[in-house]
Amino acid sequence: MVQRIDYDEFGLFHENAEEYGLPYSGPPQVRREFVEVAPGRRLSALVWGAAPPALVLLHGGSQNAHTWDTVAMALERPLVAIDLPGHGHSDPPSERGRRMLDPELFARDVAVAIEALAPDAAGVVGMSLGGLTTIALTNVAPHLVRKVVLVDITPGVTPEKSKQIADFINGPPTFASFEELLERTVAFNPTRSVSSLRRGILHNAVQREDGTWVWRWARWREPTGGEPAGSQSTRNEQLEDRKGDQPMYGQLWDLVSRIQVPVMLARGMLPQSVVGDDDEAELLRRLPSATVSRFDNAGHSIQGDMPVELARAIEHFVFS
Repeated sequence: MVQRIDYDEFGLFHENAEEYGLPYSGPPQVRREFVEVAPGRRLSALVWGAAPPALVLLHGGSQNAHTWDTVAMALERPLVAIDLPGHGHSDPPSERGRRMLDPELFARDVAVAIEALAPDAAGVVGMSLGGLTTIALTNVAPHLVRKVVLVDITPGVTPEKSKQIADFINGPPTFASFEELLERTVAFNPTRSVSSLRRGILHNAVQREDGTWVWRWARWREPTGGEPAGSQSTRNEQLEDRKGDQPMYGQLWDLVSRIQVPVMLARGMLPQSVVGDDDEAELLRRLPSATVSRFDNAGHSIQGDMPVELARAIEHFVFS
């Protein structure tokens, strides 16, 4: 008999509050919305609060909108957290997007969703792939971006800098049990509590009829050359065979130079970060007015390692 694990998408917020010492008088007002971004394709989003959203949050690659739950609870503002194409509850990206995680293609879809859900938002916060998408969004739909927060990402990211993340993503395509999936996730995330990682898996993975588990983001990635989705060959194709020390998205630096709105880089300072001193220096060379906020006890996923502190930094930068 297959052992099923119960999952209530909106029933875990009390855990976030308890773990990070946030006041909690009951579940926050959150609903899931869908926006058609192209014929037959929809993006999904979590809409927090009843008032017009004041902020847009874009998660990183292989994550989903729930990665922002604790940040959203700490902010206590109406906002929208969008599932990027092919992630969370969103439909897959365009055919080209299936091969390449193209920030510009993602930005075109995201722009449609923001226009529908949060056209007057005061800022866009993007982590990792979401941050690269935000950079592209400043070019694709500049009227939707009034302030930019980049969470541990610049166009200077290289395969070498992101190797630990890629090694985690390029793991087994399926897992025999939840425990197996949790064990692997804990091993790759030494800065996070087991309880937070368990919540993250429940939001970001699906138990299939046979009892096995698969990441939500992995469901749409087609196997290539007989290898499982997310395999090393697939990753190499996505990186266009670039060398380990060559930027994967270096072309976006030119877009950074043209950004006309305030920009803040939130940089994790633990080894898991993908931002180096060279990246910070290049950002400030191109945008001397940019702000850098360093998080000493965070790696790449600052929203998971130091969510309350990140929320404070976002609040101060975007709304002060």
